[in-house]
Amino acid sequence: MGGGKGLLIVNTGDGKGKTTASLGMALRAWGQGLRVLVIQFIKGVGWDYGERKAAEKLGPGLTIRPVGKGFIHESDETHFEQHRRAAHDALDLAVVEITNGEYDMIVLDEIFYAIHYKLVSLDDVMGLVNRKPEQLHLVLTGRYAPQEIIERADLVTEMIDVKHPFLRGINAQKGIEF
Repeated sequence: MGGGKGLLIVNTGDGKGKTTASLGMALRAWGQGLRVLVIQFIKGVGWDYGERKAAEKLGPGLTIRPVGKGFIHESDETHFEQHRRAAHDALDLAVVEITNGEYDMIVLDEIFYAIHYKLVSLDDVMGLVNRKPEQLHLVLTGRYAPQEIIERADLVTEMIDVKHPFLRGINAQKGIEF
């Protein structure tokens, strides 16, 4: 890595673009020769989405690991328990990868949703943040960023929803939302 301090970076807010901004940063880091891992807490293996396809085409050095189970439906306890297990698997993977020194940047995509829906605890995520090596860039995304993490972060960006096509009945589109 370039010898600088590894940053704790947060992309949050109710607007679109948190994951997109993080992936743009990951692509920039990869282009500079940094080794990058993206762990997705909500998106799952079977999803057909553009960022995973692009990372596969780029080759080594930029890895995306979808671990989630998709959209969360709190009313379905069986489904919710599958989300909880997947989020804990993602958190366990993050602990291993953050501490093993293989990557220069790790993105924990939609981890704040996992905290918000009580799939993982804030204490567990703060423990993960506390284990971040000095040189590692750690990027956390999702709505509902906890104040404790915002205060700890080096860089916080809040996406604001000014206007969104979904509110006019336009569904998610390939290449824009996935």
